[in-house]
Amino acid sequence: MSLSPAEVFAALNAVRPPDQASPVMDKAVVVGGSVAGLLAARVLADYAESVVVLDRDDLHVPGHRPGVPQGTQLHALLPGGFLQLERLFPGFREQAVAHGAVEAPPSARRNYLDGRLKVVVPDDADSLAGSRPLLEGLIRQQVLRLPNVKTVTARATGLVIDGAVTTGVHYDVGGAPGVEHADLVVDAMGRSSRLSEWLEQAGWERPAMRRMSVHLNYATALFRRRETNPEHTAVLALNSPGKSADVAGAAFFAIEDDRWMAMMAGYAENHPGRTPEDFVRRLREQFPPEFRALADSELLGDVQTYRHADSRRRDFPALRRFPAGLVPVGDAVASFNPVYGQGITAAALHAACLLTYLRPGPDLRLPARQFLALQQVVVDAAWSISTSADLALPHVAGPYPRGHRFSSWVSRQIVTATITDVTTARRFNEVVSMRKHPSALATPGVVLGALRANLRAR
Repeated sequence: MSLSPAEVFAALNAVRPPDQASPVMDKAVVVGGSVAGLLAARVLADYAESVVVLDRDDLHVPGHRPGVPQGTQLHALLPGGFLQLERLFPGFREQAVAHGAVEAPPSARRNYLDGRLKVVVPDDADSLAGSRPLLEGLIRQQVLRLPNVKTVTARATGLVIDGAVTTGVHYDVGGAPGVEHADLVVDAMGRSSRLSEWLEQAGWERPAMRRMSVHLNYATALFRRRETNPEHTAVLALNSPGKSADVAGAAFFAIEDDRWMAMMAGYAENHPGRTPEDFVRRLREQFPPEFRALADSELLGDVQTYRHADSRRRDFPALRRFPAGLVPVGDAVASFNPVYGQGITAAALHAACLLTYLRPGPDLRLPARQFLALQQVVVDAAWSISTSADLALPHVAGPYPRGHRFSSWVSRQIVTATITDVTTARRFNEVVSMRKHPSALATPGVVLGALRANLRAR
């Protein structure tokens, strides 16, 4: 009996690594040392005699990687991703806190929508605040200390395909070509993945790509944090899509080294806070009191800006032919509007898909259709969460799914109810943190509960 998307999502959120290694292959190669690639390597370490992570950056050098241009921006580790990391790396919380990451339980998070303070969900899952280099660095340390994982600093240039089976990766080191043979190749090259071109060059079909132009501009700045243990470690202030505002929203988190990391986001022609003076002025004038207090802190360094043109996904499951011994993960499959903070958590769920696929010992000489089917559930869920909100933006031109007008109205009722109603907020938080499938919000009980809460609030 096939499982529903909600049941698949629940199973992925509950899956755990095996108690002991169960090799089903000799060697696996992961192309790309991104968070998605590192998490895939962690899973593969239990199912391969050896794992090679191939990346242009030297993964043994600590700190920000040049290959991650958005690495200086604020990143959210959603509770769903936090729980996945704790399963893959037992003790991750303690290690992260020891290195300066700051815990963010429900009581320490403040969330505003259109200037109204949202209700706290007391039993919501904990989260963790830290810079991208810190969190990614901790994951990298955990993975690279595994005895059967090694790295190769090189530029991948193509696939090795024998008949209908992927058998390795071509690479280049300073003009010198090489080949890394493998029983399974994982594409973790991110948004700019060249897997589609490589497939086409080898005579295979290229996956269709869907795009939704969002034209997001965001800026991040660091401030000195005076309090070692602040009352609130994560503060968010978002504006509903389509509302007239200079910025779509802002947030700041307590991070390592006694700092605050603050972010502002705007769409289309709105470019928030590109200079220190503009950034601080907007904090004071356009956001709740916590942001005005932050503006009085010492600004550290320059404002870092980044532009995200579109959300995109590559439709691998729809391909009629797909070579065996090959799977894509992370942003190489789908990347979303970063305002919703789904990237790391989605990558962790892709790793859960890989774990679920490898556990029964699949025949790697056949296309990984089961993996692609599991991954599609995750991609569909994240895509629906982000794009349903983006479609309300006046400059986004679609495409609009069937029934969009009604589903948009329902979504607005649920989101509005999260301001005042704990029950609705709890269910909503489970979905946006990717612990539950979006269908959990599409029940009569949830919708009626939201409508009642909104009537009471009036």
